[in-house]
Amino acid sequence: MHELSIAHSLVEIAEEAAAKAGVTRVTVVHLRLGVMSGVVRDALLFGFDIATAGTRLEGARLEIEDVPLQAYCAGCDAVVTLPDRQRFRCPQCNAPCGRIVTGQEIELTALEYEENAPEITAS
Repeated sequence: MHELSIAHSLVEIAEEAAAKAGVTRVTVVHLRLGVMSGVVRDALLFGFDIATAGTRLEGARLEIEDVPLQAYCAGCDAVVTLPDRQRFRCPQCNAPCGRIVTGQEIELTALEYEENAPEITAS
């Protein structure tokens, strides 16, 4: 389950950002997750709970924004949302779309935190 290692990486990044900001307790982590990222959402949520144990993120909620698969269509000269991950053709003109614009992201976008919360100590 590579989602657990991804969860550990997210926690490390969030821990570092929280420490730099002087935050002692993170309550929500916001993540953008592309449909082509190769990450199973439920497995990531499960792994996140494990990875946060004993950190300033323990008990934090992972909020995931799903990012659709979008590609550039040269025929339409536009970015289009592809309804099927198996068919990289423009839904308007049926031209092949070779350049993915969105849908592969795993991006930590924001942290929410409590001000002046007591620091969590690892047990």
